Amino acid sequence: MRELTGAAVRRLWIDPRTKLLLLFIINVVMMGGAIDGIAVVVRPVLAFIPFILLLSEGKIKAAGIYFILFAFSAFGEAYMVPRTTGLANLLVIIVSGLVARFMPCLVMGYYVVTTTTVSEFTASMERMHVTPKIIIPLSVMFRFFPTVMEEAHAISDSMKMRGIGGSSVIKNPIKSLEYRVVPLIACVVKIGEELSAAALTRGLGGPVKRTNICRIGFGGWDIMLSIAALSAAACMMIL
Repeated sequence: MRELTGAAVRRLWIDPRTKLLLLFIINVVMMGGAIDGIAVVVRPVLAFIPFILLLSEGKIKAAGIYFILFAFSAFGEAYMVPRTTGLANLLVIIVSGLVARFMPCLVMGYYVVTTTTVSEFTASMERMHVTPKIIIPLSVMFRFFPTVMEEAHAISDSMKMRGIGGSSVIKNPIKSLEYRVVPLIACVVKIGEELSAAALTRGLGGPVKRTNICRIGFGGWDIMLSIAALSAAACMMIL
């Protein structure tokens, strides 16, 4: 039975283990550095996977921005680098290289964190017989970053209400930094403690085996995405 929560009701459900496999392969291949040979085909195919997953979640704007940025970076690496010299060539290499390598990894990580509930992740790790010493910190992490982002947005809204946002950031950068960073640090410490306590309250550190009512298992999409990612990684290693 699937968890009856807003985060779990999704258009495309993928097993958390498949998400972690995709995240690992995309990081290894995209950060590998090769941009010639078979990599010309493999890298865009792997970069297209986060784009499809974002569209499946209805995040059309984020998917569009990601597609445009990666397309421009790939164009820069393939066509602009050989045709430029000097400072322009250096700038194209730096910008295109950073975006083409880091953007797919970051977007895939964003998808994994925002679409995987703690119960789903915990159940999948327990199915793989992973030790609780690893499960508990990672489970806290899955709730930590989204909560910190919410607090950061709340702090930004409070700053705007007090006239500190917008052009005042340029006029008073020290004050803006202080008003943003200090509350955020305090929130981060408090959030970490509360999430750790919540994880223990859920029984993650108990000696008795936990039960779950969330959906865990491989389906058609898991098989298709796993085959595509593993095939791409094999092509990069063999060819």
